[in-house]
Amino acid sequence: MSIARTLTIAGSAAQGSAGIQADLKTFQERDVYGMSAITAIVANNAKTDNGIFILSEEEVKAQYFAAIEHVGVDAIKMGMLFSKEIIELVANLLKATTEATPIVVDPVMIGKMGSQLLRDDAIEAMIDKIFPLATIITPNLFEAERILRISKISTIEQMKEAAKALYQFGSAYVLVKGGGRMERALDVLYDGESFVELDKEKIDTIHTSGAGCSYSAAIAAELAKGETMVEAVTLAKNYVHAAIKYALSFNKGIGSTYHAAFRKYEENS
Repeated sequence: MSIARTLTIAGSAAQGSAGIQADLKTFQERDVYGMSAITAIVANNAKTDNGIFILSEEEVKAQYFAAIEHVGVDAIKMGMLFSKEIIELVANLLKATTEATPIVVDPVMIGKMGSQLLRDDAIEAMIDKIFPLATIITPNLFEAERILRISKISTIEQMKEAAKALYQFGSAYVLVKGGGRMERALDVLYDGESFVELDKEKIDTIHTSGAGCSYSAAIAAELAKGETMVEAVTLAKNYVHAAIKYALSFNKGIGSTYHAAFRKYEENS
């Protein structure tokens, strides 16, 4: 039996809703074989003042080679990279080993719980080292604003202008995600020439932890299986919309998207 293989390079989220936990759940739901190279451990709680623990470059490198040498990879998803040093390491690894492999980059900066997941001085390194290697980048509006150093994006026209500007950094595609700021769940996909708008009803919930991670992981899963970019993003949009629609609420704060929701409730509807 053969199966498409996907690798996530990202942080570990102890609560299970985001990061590699969300990615691996998504890979399983989208029927691909998931692997991980953890860059950091995010474990915010009332018992510690330090909720982020960064792994060494050697630890990240060892995980990466364990995955690609022993299993192989058909698509890579990147999430939390955190520092210039890890960004430069990952960029060098990708350039040396991943010719023609689809690479999905989710430029995560701030977690739903407020954690800073990318250092301020690492943004330029992300733009210079990682974006040119990406098949697609998937910033939300806040991330697009930070990357482009622009004021608030609030219209579809501004989303399209942002996508055009982001495309200049070298990725083959740009997906700008409207998130909770727009009146509808509206995203814009740009390939350098034309736009595809992905429009869904907005779900009224605060329980969206892991939505961005899951979206980009689902795109990677579909690309690994050989889908076109438009097909991959459309399928991923449907998947994450269902995950938000049937989101989970736990003890306190922002709850998790429900990764099994599309399969259980909407896939065959």
